Amino acid sequence: MTTWIALFRGINVGGKHLLPMKDLAATLEELGCSNVKTYIQSGNAVFERSSFKTTQLAEKISKTVLKKHGFEPRVIILAAKELKKAASANPFPEAESEPKAVHVLFLAEKPRSPDLDALDRIKAPTESYALVGKFFYLLAPDGIARSKMAARVEKLLGVDATGRNWRTVSKLLELST
Repeated sequence: MTTWIALFRGINVGGKHLLPMKDLAATLEELGCSNVKTYIQSGNAVFERSSFKTTQLAEKISKTVLKKHGFEPRVIILAAKELKKAASANPFPEAESEPKAVHVLFLAEKPRSPDLDALDRIKAPTESYALVGKFFYLLAPDGIARSKMAARVEKLLGVDATGRNWRTVSKLLELST
């Protein structure tokens, strides 16, 4: 069995797209996942399952949530070893002392033609970023909600993404080992 992480985008935010974590865990179990653990209400699950195509399972999860809850979340699934790789590639040592200032955006795929010049133009003077394969790291010490870059990064990279702050990444690492 392999350990996997499912990251849901846009659930339980602002009273919309409500999906209790016990329902999420039950859905994953119905789809053949075992040892399901969830972390906070923003849609993070760690589970075990034999090999599968991540895009196919992500689609099945989304369709099942649509059928049961009336909305279709985007889901990105990665192996625990990919999460470890993302953590070890983090270019911002500030993550340990300021875990809410460092964010990792997990990309659905590696961007083919990201507009890094546009990102450079809109980033705040206090912000820094790094694109490493399917991971986009953002240091936003003034807060993610104030970041113009965070609001436009998906469009400028040209791929779907879902982000987590360093505290959540660290907790998911702990749950997946």
